[in-house]
Amino acid sequence: MSPAGRPRAFVIEGVLEAAMRLFWEQGYEATSMAQLREATGLSSASLYGAFGSKQGLFERAVEHYIAGPGSVTDVIGDEALSPREAVARMLHGSIDMQTDTSHPRGCLVALSGTVRAPGDDEAAVRRTIAARRATDRARIRECVVRGVAAGELPEETDVDGFTAMIHGFLLGVSTQVCDGTPARDLHAAADAVLAAWHAPSARTVGR
Repeated sequence: MSPAGRPRAFVIEGVLEAAMRLFWEQGYEATSMAQLREATGLSSASLYGAFGSKQGLFERAVEHYIAGPGSVTDVIGDEALSPREAVARMLHGSIDMQTDTSHPRGCLVALSGTVRAPGDDEAAVRRTIAARRATDRARIRECVVRGVAAGELPEETDVDGFTAMIHGFLLGVSTQVCDGTPARDLHAAADAVLAAWHAPSARTVGR
């Protein structure tokens, strides 16, 4: 054990993985400290010593998710790809990740965004999740702006509206996955969204 009763660093990753999967499967509110103790194999004293609170553990678990399964959306910021290709890889990659049966289905960030906020603890959780969603939305917007600049989208494109369409679809995938929508249908839906991403026609340009 390290000082203050904290588990050793090499144990932390396993603890975060177990907590992440539990929060991902059940949501923040439905996950109890008793379940977290069982999943991580640590006592309440060790968990509180390492993370301060259930909220603190959740925030670290979200960070673990973002660096792991959730990193599939990072491709949206890859400027080596064309903007449209970056969006396509983000959407299809997210669908593949969310339908992967080796871990809980759906998206931890999207699913946790529905938590109610009757107290300070839950309100803080909502802020954590909202911050991540805001980051994703901003990165998508930057990609749409690049798409306009690259001529992939018309100059008159409603950037905020286009961003909302893509981000809204991305968040909605999680609900569809949890409702049992087949991956093939979700990929087809993503292609339908991408069909809206097209360059201005020659007739429009010539006007």
